[in-house]
Amino acid sequence: MKNIFDAPFLKKMCETASNMYRLGWDERNGGNISYLLDENEVAQYLDLNKVIRTIPTGFQANELIGRIFIVTGTGKYFKNIEKDPENNLGIIRIADDGATAELLWGYADGGRFTSELPAHLMSHISRLSVNPENRIIMHCHPDYTLAMTQVHEMDERALTRTLWKQMTESIVVFPDGLGVLPWMVCGTNEIGEATAEKMKKYRLVVWTLHGIYGAGRDMDETFGLIETVEKAAKQYMLTAHLPQVNTIEDSQLKELAEFFGVDYRKDYLNI
Repeated sequence: MKNIFDAPFLKKMCETASNMYRLGWDERNGGNISYLLDENEVAQYLDLNKVIRTIPTGFQANELIGRIFIVTGTGKYFKNIEKDPENNLGIIRIADDGATAELLWGYADGGRFTSELPAHLMSHISRLSVNPENRIIMHCHPDYTLAMTQVHEMDERALTRTLWKQMTESIVVFPDGLGVLPWMVCGTNEIGEATAEKMKKYRLVVWTLHGIYGAGRDMDETFGLIETVEKAAKQYMLTAHLPQVNTIEDSQLKELAEFFGVDYRKDYLNI
């Protein structure tokens, strides 16, 4: 059996969490990540027949029975994950009843997964139904994205158009745009259900006055999606109060999307 601390998926989880904390996206114990793992890869590092304990998930996830995830812990600080992954992360498998998590590794101090695990599982189900390669759900609180929700119209088309027009790469990186939710109480199944519904159409969902949810094939793609939105939001917040001299026109957005061959929201352009 290989050493779990050498597992690429664990190292990538730790590295990403550290980067998110360094950028200020995950203050204190804010934010969470879940990563759908390949069973054969996990079996190289863990005895899959050894269940440490079981934990109710608070959600019936029949579509994910048998699936294995590495998930950030509740109340855990992202700044501590890389130096102490065994206490701050856990590897869980959704049990045969669909409503219980079998702990295979981690949460060594008696902890458990993030309180937003039901929301993550709901979004995993939605994204897998759209793209079976989407394995990451990532939630965080990027500064400028969060600030923008205080001053910008929170309409999906309007918000997407504004961010697309901030810098040339935006429409290329997130051509499907952004979903938007109004302010809701976090940690509830209600916000999870609303997010999962948006995830059927979008890889990115903005929670007004809270943060953002992102989905992707791997850590780099998902991190990069959020990173690009945050950069565009920063440009907006730095310049929104100034006279606008230059902008990317809708015809240029269309030219960009077609040149890079991305499937963009054509109904979001005034052409």
